[in-house]
Amino acid sequence: MNFIQQAYKGRNEWFIYLMTLFVVGFGWQFLGVIPLLITAFGHAEDINEFHAAAQSNFTGLGINSNLYLFLIILMFAFGLLFLMLGVKFLHKRPFKTVITSRNRIDWKRFWFSFISWGLISFFVVTIGIMIEPEHYTWNFKPLSFLVLVLISFLFLPIQTSFEELLFRGYLMQGLGILVKNRWFPLIMTSVIFGLLHGANPEVAKLGPITMVFYIGTGLLFGVVTLLDEGMELALGLHAINNIVAAFYVTTDWTVFQTDALFIDSSEPSVGLEMFLPVLVLYPILLFFFSKKYEWKNWKEKLFGKIDLPRQEAMSQMVNDSNS
Repeated sequence: MNFIQQAYKGRNEWFIYLMTLFVVGFGWQFLGVIPLLITAFGHAEDINEFHAAAQSNFTGLGINSNLYLFLIILMFAFGLLFLMLGVKFLHKRPFKTVITSRNRIDWKRFWFSFISWGLISFFVVTIGIMIEPEHYTWNFKPLSFLVLVLISFLFLPIQTSFEELLFRGYLMQGLGILVKNRWFPLIMTSVIFGLLHGANPEVAKLGPITMVFYIGTGLLFGVVTLLDEGMELALGLHAINNIVAAFYVTTDWTVFQTDALFIDSSEPSVGLEMFLPVLVLYPILLFFFSKKYEWKNWKEKLFGKIDLPRQEAMSQMVNDSNS
């Protein structure tokens, strides 16, 4: 059974998907935000300041940046927990089936993509700093930076894993068995993934053109997942991408405002860094992975049909004949 067909190992009625998405949203956007709300209320002088700060996600209340990052990640941890519960108890299938079609999760794949993209990202950002050093300020604060690195490596993968498992796992599989093909869930989950990042502050600064990056990144993760029949590579890519963004360079207008090593003080603009990953680095990465993992039948894996697995088809025929 391929990756999308893993969904056939559990219940797939439409109302099960609605129930699961509801409980995930409840955990992510309701329960998960409570610790942040309590912390923000404690930092606000009065209820009016609290309401005003809510418009900027409470970033103007003087909450310690590391604490704020942790509280944001905590929201995604609740979402991930409720997604796991929904798959296990509502869909009644192992959560591993959302991650991979292999008999067990291949952690070597995760670490390979994690390290590979980490080195590439670090190199590209460093080149940018060297080319325009006047735009960057050294911001090394030993204790705060150490805490940031620990939060980034230990907890940020929770946030990225939730996004990947929800979009490239749960929703891609659900849409795939609904429409019985691969290309529609690939496109749809990538677009939804991009649009949900529309609330990020950089979108307000740079405009809708940023969707090229977000949707393009979603497409990369989706293509890698379908070609590799599992999410291990995509999980590693997304995790290290956000980790580098958190601890290496920060600005006062991006979603990650941390005590990173460098502060980018340049004016927000749409430049090469917006298109370089999508148009150059991502295709190179795909080619590199395809050679290492010997991906074949790209057309079938990206555009092919999704059929009911033979065992499930036989069971359905028996049920139909007995009814």
